[in-house]
Amino acid sequence: MPKPVLGPERRTNPLIWCAAIICTILTVAVIITGMVVFIGYMVIRPKVPQMSVASANLDRFSYDMASVLTLRVSIIIKAENDNSRAHASFYETSYTLSFHGVKVAYLNADPFDVPANSSKYMYYPVESSSIPLTPEEGEVAELFLRRNQVVFDIRGNTRTRWRVGLLGSVKFWLHLNCQLKFPLNGTTIYPRCSTKSK
Repeated sequence: MPKPVLGPERRTNPLIWCAAIICTILTVAVIITGMVVFIGYMVIRPKVPQMSVASANLDRFSYDMASVLTLRVSIIIKAENDNSRAHASFYETSYTLSFHGVKVAYLNADPFDVPANSSKYMYYPVESSSIPLTPEEGEVAELFLRRNQVVFDIRGNTRTRWRVGLLGSVKFWLHLNCQLKFPLNGTTIYPRCSTKSK
């Protein structure tokens, strides 16, 4: 039986070898990086810092026949960093306190830091006088006075940044959106109101 005739032996192009080596190195680097990130996450277990309304107190709420609202309220907001090894920074902190859509006060804060596994409290005394209300808003104020309970909304955002070991810096927006229901007898309330992160 005759033997098949074979052509000249073809060699692999050196560029293909270089591309294969580079792809192998990149694949190994990605795998090692993924393992380091996973192990770092399991060791550090980072938690997103939080902002919450620790307590609030309505000292005065009055509405007169001239459709003018006066009030005095104090709010304590807590910045919390539950990370045991990560220092957290808070900045662009801005919240709005409103009554039935009427903006009563802006609660802002300069950038500040919270050490690892600790918290910081910010006190906001709000005193507003001569807030004009529309007839509809005045009806809502009268309804709250009859019910002996006043509802305010607090909404806003803050940004947080913290360093997670060798994993780098992590940033989040923290969004606060909740209602504060005050009794008219001056009792301090402790709402379960905290931020959601994005």
